[in-house]
Amino acid sequence: MSTILNSNGTQIEIPALQKKVNGKFYVITADWNSDITYTLRDGAIEVLQKAGVAEKNIRSMTVPGTVELVNAAAVAVHGGDAAAVIVIGCVIRGDTPHFDYVCQIAAQGVANLNSQGKAPVIFGVLTVDNLQQAQERAGGILGNKGSEAATAAVTMANYQVSFWF
Repeated sequence: MSTILNSNGTQIEIPALQKKVNGKFYVITADWNSDITYTLRDGAIEVLQKAGVAEKNIRSMTVPGTVELVNAAAVAVHGGDAAAVIVIGCVIRGDTPHFDYVCQIAAQGVANLNSQGKAPVIFGVLTVDNLQQAQERAGGILGNKGSEAATAAVTMANYQVSFWF
């Protein structure tokens, strides 16, 4: 079994996808701060593949920014074929309250989608104070939060199948 570096410095196992899991794994990535978000996306896709998700069942798409992740995730969830959705973004604190609004919209939107119980939506959005913190969490010394999000997506997809069948 493969492992990844968790952001707390430990190794965590990549779960194997159960054969009963049907549907697509959507990886929706914000273009804003793409030097960070694309690294997170690549980590997520790599973990999905290692977990046994067929390439044809991984759908990767981009949206302009973190706020737009919520709409794209809703479309994926309500499309009916999602095993799990991973939203990936990076919001770096600035001098204005914009950071707070963007983070609140993204977090609340994902929470609302998850409460519907249709498909798990995994929050892979970095909310950091500076670029260095983002880099540390996007393949740096604290691992890759995109990889962690994909691990959560597989775990939750497996859970959904185990719960209902």
